[in-house]
Amino acid sequence: MEDIKISMSQFTVLVMIFTIGTTILVIPSGLAVDAKQDAWLAAIIGVGLNLLVVCLYNRVGDYFPNMNLTKYNEILFGKWLGKLLSLVFIFFAFVGATTVLFYMGNFVNTQVMPDTPIQALNLIFGIVVVMGVRLGLEAIVRAAEIFFPWIVLLFIILVVCLVPEIKFEMLQPMFTIGYKPLIKAALSVAGTSSLPFIVLLMVFPVHLNQHQKAKKAFLIATLLGGLFFVMITFLCISVLGTKLTEGHMFPSYVLAKQINIGNLLERVEILIAGIWFLTVYFKTTLYFYAFVMGLAQILNIKDYRPLVLPLGMILVVYSLVVYPNVAYMAEFDSKSYIPYVITIGLVYPLLILGVGAVRKPMSTNKNA
Repeated sequence: MEDIKISMSQFTVLVMIFTIGTTILVIPSGLAVDAKQDAWLAAIIGVGLNLLVVCLYNRVGDYFPNMNLTKYNEILFGKWLGKLLSLVFIFFAFVGATTVLFYMGNFVNTQVMPDTPIQALNLIFGIVVVMGVRLGLEAIVRAAEIFFPWIVLLFIILVVCLVPEIKFEMLQPMFTIGYKPLIKAALSVAGTSSLPFIVLLMVFPVHLNQHQKAKKAFLIATLLGGLFFVMITFLCISVLGTKLTEGHMFPSYVLAKQINIGNLLERVEILIAGIWFLTVYFKTTLYFYAFVMGLAQILNIKDYRPLVLPLGMILVVYSLVVYPNVAYMAEFDSKSYIPYVITIGLVYPLLILGVGAVRKPMSTNKNA
């Protein structure tokens, strides 16, 4: 339905931005709760898990390099079961878009513009998301290319300004919490950053020219994107300490408030907000794109664009009720989200691989 191709560099940028997404703002707090002063080590282990997940998705892409996920669902599982599994997948994409939109509105409402109602913030942000999806994948990736250097520049400025504030004693003692908290924290990293990559199977590898190079680009982008939140987690623990990091919902925003160079350069926390605005926008847009495109294919609609505006209205409304309050959000994210995302992002691809391994030799024999 969109016969376009994107380059390896564009795909790399897209994956890096998706990896950074909400991770740099919210993941340090959860890691500090589980792994304490070893949170940055858990982040490194999480990056390793991310690479394993990408290897899984690369293998899934090998089976049907010329189709997206909802298309080869019907080929593998049949028409009706395939559509049912596709509905489960697009519901995951929809929920992902609404939760990220809620995070965005909640952050701006509580930290930046407390007098502005979250309904107005979500509506404005949702309008921009709808505009991006309606313009199509090519416009999305080109916009990502334009904004990505600014994301990197703002991040470098943030890190350089925080280097004088690092206190290595905050990282001690190391390796004292045991391996179970580290594994739990690493799973939360994978659940936030890499398991949602399954929505990228609506783009990868069907919209890329060179499949083998795309697989390599996927791995490299995941590694580079992981370095961003490893560094942010390290800075949160070494500058703020464990207690402050786990006590704040957005510790990296609090981290940016610590910058004070000669009483001249201070109050630059808008840097981390700027990074987050850009990365969250593209993450929400990709979630919503996967949802709209998948629904259009399930319904056999030739052009997905007429669906964008009405579904965008539903997106904004549902983002206001997906989390009734912050306490519910914290409860869901800590207890229910990881099993949910593992089911969709790990069990489901493994099911595809298992069925594909059985049916591909059968198809080969039939053709012979």
